[in-house]
Amino acid sequence: MLTLAFDTSSKTASVALLRDHAVLYHAIIHKDLNHSEVLLPAIDEACRLSGVTLPHIDLFACTLGPGSFTGLRIGVGTLKGLMMATGKPAAGVSTLAALALNVEQKDKIIGSMMDAGRGQVYLAYYRYDPNGILQQLEAAKALNPQSLSDDDKDQVIYVGDGAMKYAGLIPSLASKKNQLALAGQQFISAAAVGFLGVEKYSRNDLLDLARCVPVYLRSVDALPKKPIMPL
Repeated sequence: MLTLAFDTSSKTASVALLRDHAVLYHAIIHKDLNHSEVLLPAIDEACRLSGVTLPHIDLFACTLGPGSFTGLRIGVGTLKGLMMATGKPAAGVSTLAALALNVEQKDKIIGSMMDAGRGQVYLAYYRYDPNGILQQLEAAKALNPQSLSDDDKDQVIYVGDGAMKYAGLIPSLASKKNQLALAGQQFISAAAVGFLGVEKYSRNDLLDLARCVPVYLRSVDALPKKPIMPL
């Protein structure tokens, strides 16, 4: 099965092609461009270098959120277009779960933390079960990093651009029991998105067009930053 996976939820974009669980192509794109300028050319390049065309794709996988409002809309809009153009199935993946999959230590709790802007982070905790399947421990949330408390948890490995940005403000990272993931693990990988998408496909947990919507977590971002004065 061929899976085309992509992510546009943060400052980086990523595209991957997988055949079953083998990665044929993977790229993380660090360019100072809008994701709308980057994503489709990156998908074209992934297909060209892998010797496939869109009709060969069996499954599309895309991150639904949380993350950048604009980035998520670009990714989800592209996913909808591909679904309508090809009639192929699609899986929606959590950005925080994709981040957690970067961490290889399967005996630790993983704190996936994305920069949410406005001095906040998006956070969810994960752990691998005895079968090696990533399980979410509690609902994802948006919070101020200074208020983070994980005293009730065993050793936590924090991963993501939020953890990197606010490491000095997170009280629990002062504890020797907790740590940051390696620098190379801090960005969302479309390969991880693809792996999670294939897992969802195996459970028939797929999207239809009505359910293909971004997961924002924090609706206040859609409001104006400054109050609108009456005329």
